[in-house]
Amino acid sequence: MSAAGWIAISALWAVVIGLALVVLALARQVGVLHERLQPVGALSLARGLKVGDPSPRLEVATLAGDTLQIGAPHPHGVDTLVMFVSPSCPVCKSLLPALRSIRRSEKPRVEVILASDGPAAEHAGFVAAESLQEFPYVLSERLGLALGAGRLPHAVLLDGGGIVRASGLVNSREHLDSLFEARERGVASLQEYLERVGIRNVA
Repeated sequence: MSAAGWIAISALWAVVIGLALVVLALARQVGVLHERLQPVGALSLARGLKVGDPSPRLEVATLAGDTLQIGAPHPHGVDTLVMFVSPSCPVCKSLLPALRSIRRSEKPRVEVILASDGPAAEHAGFVAAESLQEFPYVLSERLGLALGAGRLPHAVLLDGGGIVRASGLVNSREHLDSLFEARERGVASLQEYLERVGIRNVA
């Protein structure tokens, strides 16, 4: 092989080794960034009820014709997750499997109530299309105002005594799970917890 060929091969190996070092350096930086990132939970809004506040007691009717007392102590002492949804909200639809899972497997048990407002016929079609008969489905603008649900999807977690334990906008299963984590930590959201301990998310 000529001298020029050996020089070309040497240059190629130098490039390969250089790229390998760059990849290793980038991988290390990704690892450092991952360690700095904190879990992002449901976004708690300034408006609405605060953690520890008693929920307003409201009597509401479901699409099935049943009557519910929201905000009153639960007869079985279980937590209640009030999830505000809309038939025209794609994110709300994407969260339905997670809500089914929470209703069936969350320990201790959680009662999940879907809430919205608008024409009953539209919501009845939504219930039928998404097979939501297992959930109590409430239409009440007054309930949304009382619990501070200004944007959707919004969730409010009440304990068995009707006390607000967590509240916020939820866009994923992780956000829903963060409500229960926030309840355990005694804060409105994981963001509030991180602020209390002096940690900020790295964007």
